[in-house]
Amino acid sequence: MNTPKISPHLQAVLQALFVTFLWSTSWVLIKIGLAEIPALTFAGLRYSLAFLCLLLLYSRRQGLGSLRRLDRRQWRQLLALGIIYYGVTHGAQFLSLAYLPAVMATLVLGFTPVVVALAGLFILAERPTRWQLGGIVLAVGGLVLYFYPVSLPAGALIGLVIASIGMLANAGAAVLGRAINRTRTLTPLQVTVVSMGIGATLLLATGLWREGLPALSLKSGLIILWLAVVNTAFAFTLWNHTLRTLSAMESSLINNTMSVQIPILAVLFLGETLTARGWLGLGVVIAGVLIVQTGRLPKPNSPLEK
Repeated sequence: MNTPKISPHLQAVLQALFVTFLWSTSWVLIKIGLAEIPALTFAGLRYSLAFLCLLLLYSRRQGLGSLRRLDRRQWRQLLALGIIYYGVTHGAQFLSLAYLPAVMATLVLGFTPVVVALAGLFILAERPTRWQLGGIVLAVGGLVLYFYPVSLPAGALIGLVIASIGMLANAGAAVLGRAINRTRTLTPLQVTVVSMGIGATLLLATGLWREGLPALSLKSGLIILWLAVVNTAFAFTLWNHTLRTLSAMESSLINNTMSVQIPILAVLFLGETLTARGWLGLGVVIAGVLIVQTGRLPKPNSPLEK
């Protein structure tokens, strides 16, 4: 009896879900590491080490000489992606987690699809459907429910501002990253290596200038090593690979599962707590975001599915 083969599409879905789990555990590890390591230096060390791992892999697979064949337009795109996605988005993630609980920070980041939908309205003249407009209203209502009555811990306002900047940068990077991968002129490894190298350099230089290099304990060193090799170098390469099979809608939906995974992990491993109203508000936000994402689903046999 022949064992049925997993289709390439299902394989890509499972791989993407696995990556989101790794990224969700990153929030827990970052919160633990921030007790000893300054935020920007922490981020810079993580991505610099990951970049070196990927650079070694790239030199063996494609050779460093292949980078010379990139044209100016490709370099500009990768430079922008490196600054926006690694430098701003992930720099803001580390900084916001220094001020906010993981659940609150991920709630802000989860608004990325809403911002993408609104950006499509003003930049691309794409009118949201009624379902999408309803989803936006629902997501905003969930956010109000989560934070009302407003009672923020010390420093939380700064953290929310930083997290919001990261969320806006993440929305821009999502559009840019998809555009780069859709051209199929660059390999996933090229995209990851070059953009990560640019962002890592920016983060590490800024971190060392502002915060200096701390003395690392064994625990902190292992956290950085795991985040760099597994949750960054391996995970980002695999994610970029799945983008060649999955549609933008599918990738966005799978990525949104982190909104559920991170709060559960934060409660289990960080001791964070949520009231019943907090859980309800979080659920309403997630539901609203899902409606925004699925409000313009392609019809069967649509060219978007190719």
